[in-house]
Amino acid sequence: MNDHRISKACSNHKEKICCNGNLFIISAPSGAGKTTLCKAILDRIPNMLYSVSYTTRKPRNGEQNGIDYYFITEDDFKNRIKNNKWAEWAKVYDNYYGTSSEFIDASLAAGSDILLDIDFQGTLQILDQYHDSITVFIMPPSLDILKLRLKSRGTDNKDTIARRIAVAEKEMKNKNFYRHAIINDKLSVAVADLISVIEKYRTGRE
Repeated sequence: MNDHRISKACSNHKEKICCNGNLFIISAPSGAGKTTLCKAILDRIPNMLYSVSYTTRKPRNGEQNGIDYYFITEDDFKNRIKNNKWAEWAKVYDNYYGTSSEFIDASLAAGSDILLDIDFQGTLQILDQYHDSITVFIMPPSLDILKLRLKSRGTDNKDTIARRIAVAEKEMKNKNFYRHAIINDKLSVAVADLISVIEKYRTGRE
């Protein structure tokens, strides 16, 4: 296990001390299959809670409030910053994104396990408060395969894909910070590996 000695990312937050549930943090480069793996975990472990993020951006076609995101106003978001309501938050391309500390605190105190899908910077902020979080990094088999996956999605142009690959290279350098790393080469194997990691902590066998 890595030593999570990190700087105070959210020093104005009240530090969390005791939890009964487990907080599982999943991070991965875009295109590594993180969303698919998270959905597989929620399908196979029905009593696992998923932390839905909040955002100030407008809903896209097909997105549902409370399922894809909680869509709130910028004023509401900033007010929650002032009142320390976020476990982690960031501003990305003029929009705010955040994770509710109230949801995490209440769920963990009730003994529930939570699945959280965030990036490396968000992970740092979460670990600043929830030191016992179980962190998992999802790796693509290679950058070449990741590029092929991004191309096959058909949602990004060449420049966007190039930027995503550059970001992925930086993100993958942080993989050793995480307690566990799983290579998503074959989906069924990656799902089994992730379930194995989760169940170790859920049954108290580390």
